[in-house]
Amino acid sequence: MGSVKWKTHQRLLILLWVLSFTGVFSFSELSFTIEPKDVTAFEGERVILDCQAQGESPIGVRWRKNGVPLHESGRVRVLSNGSLCISSSAQSDEGFYQCLAQNRYGAVLSQRSRLTISDVLLFITHPVHAEVKLGSVARFSCAVSASAVISWELNQRSLPLDSDRITVLPNGVLQIRDVTMRDAGNYRCLATNMASRVRSREAELTIIPVSGLRPLMKPHIIAGPQNISAGLRQSVVLECLAEGNPRPLVSWSRADSKPIDVSGARVLGNGNLIISAVKAHHSGTYLCRATTPGTRNYTIAAGNLTVLVPPTLVEKPESQTRPRAGTARFSCQAEGTPAPRITWLKNGQVIHSNGRTKMYNNKLVITQIIPEDDAFYQCQAENSQGSVVSMSRLIVVLSEDRPSAPRNIHAETISSSAILLAWERPQYNAHKVIAYSIHYMKSEGLNNEEYQAVIGNDTTSHIVDDLEPARNYTFYIVAYMPMGASRMSEQVTQHTLEDVPLRTPELSLTSRSPSDILVSWQPLPPKLSRGRVSAYRLSYRTATDEQVISVELPVPSENCTQYLLQGLQPDTIYLIRMSASTRVGWSQPSAWNSHRTPKTSSATVPPAPNLELEPLNCTSVTVRWHPAPSDAVLQGYKLSFHPDGQSEDSVLQLPPHDHQHSITGLNPRVKYHVKLLAFSANGDGYQAHQTVNTPGCPSAPNRRLAALPSPDHIHAAANSSAAVSLSWGRPAFSSGKPVSYSVRYGALSPSDAATVRYVQTSEQTVTVTGLRPNTRYEFSVRLHMDQMSSPWSDSVYQRTLLEAPSCPPRSVRVSLIEDDTALVSWKQPDQPDLSVTHYTVLYASQSSWLAGEWQVLQREGSNMMALLEKLESGNVYLVKISASNQAGDGPFSSTVELRLRSKTQQGKNPRHTDSHAEKTAFIDGLYHMDEKSMTGIIAGVCIALSCIILCIFILLTKSKTHRKSASSKMIGQVRNDVMHSGASSANQQQAENTEVLLPMTRTHFTDAKVRVLINHAGTIMSDPQSKRKKWSMFSNNPKSNGNKSKIEDPAGLNEVGKSVLCYEDEQSRVYHPLGESESSQTSGADSGNFSHDETETADPNRASYKSNECIASVCAQIPDETRPKSPSHLQFAAL
Repeated sequence: MGSVKWKTHQRLLILLWVLSFTGVFSFSELSFTIEPKDVTAFEGERVILDCQAQGESPIGVRWRKNGVPLHESGRVRVLSNGSLCISSSAQSDEGFYQCLAQNRYGAVLSQRSRLTISDVLLFITHPVHAEVKLGSVARFSCAVSASAVISWELNQRSLPLDSDRITVLPNGVLQIRDVTMRDAGNYRCLATNMASRVRSREAELTIIPVSGLRPLMKPHIIAGPQNISAGLRQSVVLECLAEGNPRPLVSWSRADSKPIDVSGARVLGNGNLIISAVKAHHSGTYLCRATTPGTRNYTIAAGNLTVLVPPTLVEKPESQTRPRAGTARFSCQAEGTPAPRITWLKNGQVIHSNGRTKMYNNKLVITQIIPEDDAFYQCQAENSQGSVVSMSRLIVVLSEDRPSAPRNIHAETISSSAILLAWERPQYNAHKVIAYSIHYMKSEGLNNEEYQAVIGNDTTSHIVDDLEPARNYTFYIVAYMPMGASRMSEQVTQHTLEDVPLRTPELSLTSRSPSDILVSWQPLPPKLSRGRVSAYRLSYRTATDEQVISVELPVPSENCTQYLLQGLQPDTIYLIRMSASTRVGWSQPSAWNSHRTPKTSSATVPPAPNLELEPLNCTSVTVRWHPAPSDAVLQGYKLSFHPDGQSEDSVLQLPPHDHQHSITGLNPRVKYHVKLLAFSANGDGYQAHQTVNTPGCPSAPNRRLAALPSPDHIHAAANSSAAVSLSWGRPAFSSGKPVSYSVRYGALSPSDAATVRYVQTSEQTVTVTGLRPNTRYEFSVRLHMDQMSSPWSDSVYQRTLLEAPSCPPRSVRVSLIEDDTALVSWKQPDQPDLSVTHYTVLYASQSSWLAGEWQVLQREGSNMMALLEKLESGNVYLVKISASNQAGDGPFSSTVELRLRSKTQQGKNPRHTDSHAEKTAFIDGLYHMDEKSMTGIIAGVCIALSCIILCIFILLTKSKTHRKSASSKMIGQVRNDVMHSGASSANQQQAENTEVLLPMTRTHFTDAKVRVLINHAGTIMSDPQSKRKKWSMFSNNPKSNGNKSKIEDPAGLNEVGKSVLCYEDEQSRVYHPLGESESSQTSGADSGNFSHDETETADPNRASYKSNECIASVCAQIPDETRPKSPSHLQFAAL
């Protein structure tokens, strides 16, 4: 028994030790659980930028604004959870914010968030006056400085949109087709948001009458699509307004022949293309084509759409453990539009290249690692659309008994490409040294690559060759032993000797007149010049003459890059070559370049353009040129190219507005001649001639074969919004040993880019749970067997399913901006990674919601404002909003009331208008109930109901002895009254049939304001004298069962489907929309009973949406078909 207890204690101790060990390694790292996001706020509004970090405590959080540490003040402070709070935002608060979390292991920097403060709207573009012919097309446009709702006015009145001739585009463009004389007048646009409401300048539309029939006219595009750059998930308007007689048909296509994604596109008006929530695949050139019906007459306009995409990391750096004096390499690759810029950070600070730390091709290389290199390293990718950060850790392992560093390093130059290096052995533990490592790199420039040479321990000198001439190199040496490496030695710098230039510059030949040739070239790069070029030698001759003329050109500075040969013969072929010299000697001359001088002519021809050639890759060259100043009217350009030593190919003719062309299909490592000239009506102009060498194609890197093959045939499928199933195949190898797998996965969204998780399994399938909805994840699998691991497999990507909104829109505000117009604004539901396709706005007046009738507006997911028009004065309007996407509809928000003043109240404060711009403060009519108030109301109602139920139970217990007698008296009294009324003399009602007069709760609804009872059959008006009477159904006083239970007009109880109630006084009035009590859990009865057809205005004549709710009542229905004599002066006996 004792041994069993001891074993149990041992296991518990081991378990506790493992848990503590795991905890140290799990929480010693540092990462963010919540990172700040982009925020847009109004001036004076309270702003909170969220930031929360996890790791080993204590964790300190600091903030940066635009890369500079942010200091706290009375208005700006850091909360206890690390978030930044700005109590009253101002224009000076705009900028980019990042939070920095730090513990004893290092520091990490969050992604970048942008704070934008909305200011008063300003017009960027005002509408301009227009004159159009009767029956043609008119167009006005305006643009403002911020997001706003755009509407138009005609002669200072709202422009009616009841005709399909008039189209208002979301970008502020007004289009009017088939204009009539009634369309003439002054137009201006109104821009409205929560900060201000402004009006543009007026523009007059003049209609020119046309006599007789309109003549036939070919299609003409008045306003075509423009080149647009739009952010991801924004709405884009591609305008296409065409006119003609007959009216042309407008169609759209893509220049790359790809189909247009119709799921997010629609046509507005007579041919405008609207793309909602653009994605990366929407980028491209769109063609608008206007065609005359039944003919082949058409015209085309093109516009380019560029979708700007935030950066995403396709390759993330991985954490590494390296010994001292080792080398660590981190790699990071990102994609986005525009191309992201990658920055490396160490403990939140930007890394700059130095002797040991180099950055090139988005890689970070740290050589000769020292203990101070133990830190967090982050790869940050940024572009204009945002930033993303990925974190990795470098752990430096230290060991004892290492040798000291080599001493007395000495370097001596041997030639232009070799340096002799010598040193002394380490002072301590020199006998344990097994090898030396020589490290060297170029001293000048950034991101220079470090080279390494390893030699044995039997020598203390080494010649480093294959160096570039006339360059400075830095050297240091490290001693190695079986236990590790020593510290790096001191650094020495040595300069290699100059050499003759390896190559001559490429020449560009042009003629400015028939008797000269301008020779120009670019300076040689240091790798080719191998020293400072001191002179150039230019040699030339005619093709038929063997006599060579040479000109030596001293180089006083690097700006000497051209020379003009004069006094030449017209229409003659000249051969020209060049050689370069350093202090060591002359290089070999270049090959002969040929050029023909122009013919002598009295006509003025275009001069030679300025030509620039740039190799794009090993098979392509980009040709750019700039036309020289001239009075000649250019008709185009002629471009030709050919390899060195071959005849010219065919000539390409280019339009005059082109200034760039790409030559493709070239061979690598070949010299090409490129010639370009401009031509006009007078003939061909002077020719520009230049040569270019295509580089070699990079070879594929040699990959080291892994000991174990990676899993293959990886397949991912989304099960739900939070789970993905992953399956893969086992590699084909003969070993029968058991294997296990590691699954690595992480989100590709910027908010979760630094979070990578792992799952261990021995099966070939796994279900990864706990994922975020509508998020793209990257998965990779690794195989393990006998302490060996394979490389990670190729990544597969899968997006989790979309999740319907679970929260209502936030910060719903209703502002009265005109006598009959209100502006509704809201914010996106507080739900991570939520995609909203449209919002539904329900609003109704008091009389409408009593009948369950709601007016519906729907807005796109990117639009979070709506105008409520044609509101009736003196009414109270109720507004609530829900969000929807492809997965379903979300709950409605809390109801917001808007109370409109009556016309008598409006007359006391006349409104003033301005013809240019006006600002309106939106304060009146804004009511909003927050969650704390609603919680208090619910708690109060629950307490009240509990007290009422307790009182009813006590009263029912005390009146048990009187219930039978009171009921008998009441039934008898009712029987006598009914018989006395004479409503049915043939069939007398039995006593048991009158029991239905007892009050009970059924499907009825009582409105306390208008004193009516609503049930399925209709409405019963109560008598004014009964307003002050109390509810009597809960009164159990025996004294009240006598006279007070007397029914004054029993005939009023016999109407089919009618029930009557007595009410409390006027203080008990409460307004609630139908079904509001259920809206806290779902969208209520209203959310599922309206059509999803889009309604642009709240027209009372349009279809409304009635609730099918059944409202509980506390009175009974009388199944008698006797008609009532009087519907008033009714009272019920107590139950």
